[in-house]
Amino acid sequence: MKKTILILLFSLLYNAVSAQVKFEAQTERSSYGLNERIQLVFSINNEGDNFEPPKISGFKTEGPFINRGNQTSITVVNGKVSQKREISTQVIYYLTPIKKGVFTIGAASIQYNETTYKSAPIKITITDPIQMPTYPGQQNNANFGEGIHLVAEMSTKNPFVNEPVTVIYKLYFEPRSTVGNFRNFIAPKYEDFWSQYIDMKQLTAERGKFNGKDFSMVVLRKVILYPLEAGAKKIEPFKIDIDAEVPTGRRDFFGQYEMSVVQKSLSTGVQTINVKPLPENGKPEGFTGAVGKFDFVVKPSKTTLKAGESLDLEISVSGKGNLKLFTLPKPVVPSAIEMYEPAHTENVETPVTGMAGKISDKYTIIPQFKGKYTIKPIVFSYYDLTTKSYKTITSNEITIDVLEGDGTIVSNQKATNKQEVIKKDVFQYNKLKSEFASVHKKDFLGSGLFYSLLLAPLFLIPIVMIARKQKEAKDADAFGNRVRRNNKLVKKYLSEAKKQ
Repeated sequence: MKKTILILLFSLLYNAVSAQVKFEAQTERSSYGLNERIQLVFSINNEGDNFEPPKISGFKTEGPFINRGNQTSITVVNGKVSQKREISTQVIYYLTPIKKGVFTIGAASIQYNETTYKSAPIKITITDPIQMPTYPGQQNNANFGEGIHLVAEMSTKNPFVNEPVTVIYKLYFEPRSTVGNFRNFIAPKYEDFWSQYIDMKQLTAERGKFNGKDFSMVVLRKVILYPLEAGAKKIEPFKIDIDAEVPTGRRDFFGQYEMSVVQKSLSTGVQTINVKPLPENGKPEGFTGAVGKFDFVVKPSKTTLKAGESLDLEISVSGKGNLKLFTLPKPVVPSAIEMYEPAHTENVETPVTGMAGKISDKYTIIPQFKGKYTIKPIVFSYYDLTTKSYKTITSNEITIDVLEGDGTIVSNQKATNKQEVIKKDVFQYNKLKSEFASVHKKDFLGSGLFYSLLLAPLFLIPIVMIARKQKEAKDADAFGNRVRRNNKLVKKYLSEAKKQ
């Protein structure tokens, strides 16, 4: 009997002790080198709320990272199986020492079942940097979470004025790591550049090389820049914040690398582009800044017409280069020909390699008198980046043969743009037939139309009532409805029989 009582007492005492709530702060060691990274863990053997961290000075902190555990243990005693469920909560900080000395981590607090528990303060001694041991395939603690790089890759850092520069912002990270939660984008303003973003529809990771080593890589953004003037031009840094899950350098019970989530603020730093001026030697007269590889075409819609009719003269440049950054040359026409402001059109795309497409100016020209008129050749010059030389294209001379006409200027029927439309009325100065409008107008309110519209709904009411009664009588006639329905079926079947 005494033995049984003692066993019961020991069991109750064991359960009471095991049921106690423990909240403590732990580090792996009490002394670290200045170049080491410290993992500070606050743990409670149950679920806790309202965690209050201590004030931590002398360290750069990352965290908190919360880890909640739920573990079930099974024991077998004398053939009897018992289960025990253990719940734990961990709050983890990673500390990077800033200076040497002895530092005290104060008490943290947490609540459980409306009771506040506090951890005991711990002391950490920071010494001189130490030699960090490394192991094959293991990440050094000093480089924990440091294998992530944000870079700006440029197609060239020494372009000519108006030469395209492709900037690709890439994020490199170790293949074992994962990145996400991209936020706080800060993009450069690209002063002294014409810029065009290329939309990234989806961010995908792929293999890449960084400093000769294999990395995973994500392209965050692509930008096309055209420098507008010569000189050393600075590009502001591109910044972004991310969350990264990286290996800690330690392995778990199963030999797998332990992973931890860290927050990283990344920046490309300031970039400098040295923009070279276009050479003065051989620069053609009338050069307007076109740089690239182009074709130049001058095309009239017709060359034979009557006096007073109009024609369209289209001047176009197509190819690859800074199509939006120069002006097209203007034609010179005789004084006896009316020429109006052009309608400018652009069909330009901007891929990674730079602008490509076509731009054009369309002029409306109207000769007023009979005769033959000559439009002199038009000259277009550009700088060819491939041959590093200036190229000049000259159009053919255009002769317009104006036949006899009545001298009245008529509109261009094909014109749709407001600038292209030349209305006949603009050139009719003498009106031979007058049109008059009465200055005394009757008001709609109180007119015959007003009262007719006002009384119309009253006349519609009896019509609606009669139609409704006829419909109700028709719906109530079951025999008649059956006959009508049968007639429709007979016509349908006879029609099909006739086709067969």
